[in-house]
Amino acid sequence: MGAMGAELCLRVEAGLLLFLAPRDRHDELRVSYDGVSSLGHVVESVGVPLPEVGSLLAGGRGVTPAYRPRDGEVVDVREMTRPQPVPTSRFLLDVHLGTLARRLRLVGVDTAYENDLDDDTLIERANAERRVLLTQDRGLLRRRMLWLGAYVRGARPEEQFDDVLGRFAPPLAPWSRCTACNGLLVPAHKDEVETGLRPGTRRSYDTFARCRTCDQVYWRGAHASRLQSIVERAERVVMTAAAE
Repeated sequence: MGAMGAELCLRVEAGLLLFLAPRDRHDELRVSYDGVSSLGHVVESVGVPLPEVGSLLAGGRGVTPAYRPRDGEVVDVREMTRPQPVPTSRFLLDVHLGTLARRLRLVGVDTAYENDLDDDTLIERANAERRVLLTQDRGLLRRRMLWLGAYVRGARPEEQFDDVLGRFAPPLAPWSRCTACNGLLVPAHKDEVETGLRPGTRRSYDTFARCRTCDQVYWRGAHASRLQSIVERAERVVMTAAAE
């Protein structure tokens, strides 16, 4: 039987406050407690997905999400350290993160993305392929079946890009992946691809690459300087994250 009138004091670290309702974004949050639920359940009930939690301390002691706290206990909810150690640098993005997917592929990060996958399929694929699921759907991160996921911070693609690179510091290999399908690029001779090129492109460029998977052809065209700036930004963010 649960304890009547039991209460916990949660001290949620600043980086996790965005998950709380605006009225609850205080240094200390007092929540009612039934005396039987796990600490992980309590933390998620106030809005913080467990994949975003780096550690839990109850009375200053490290505990697991399965821990059952005592009435009146003070619990520190700390955010994930950065860069976050993960067993893989392979990612799967949900349907709302298409621009982020293309940017990650541009810098050579193994990034799966399709714009028509439902939540169950996303979880199944992330688990089967051992990819970290990146999403802004907090409910999706709370699904127990998901092996590993992360919330993407930021409304604009630039912010999201910096967040993912800073959080995971994945190894980069710019210009090595197809931004359309994630396949690997290989050098292609001009005479192999020129039949599909416009006359201006044939006259102006001599160096090409082709996707092994979908045959998309790439060259350093009019947008090369803008894309190069994205690559350089990524390299700076990852270098800074790795040095911390």
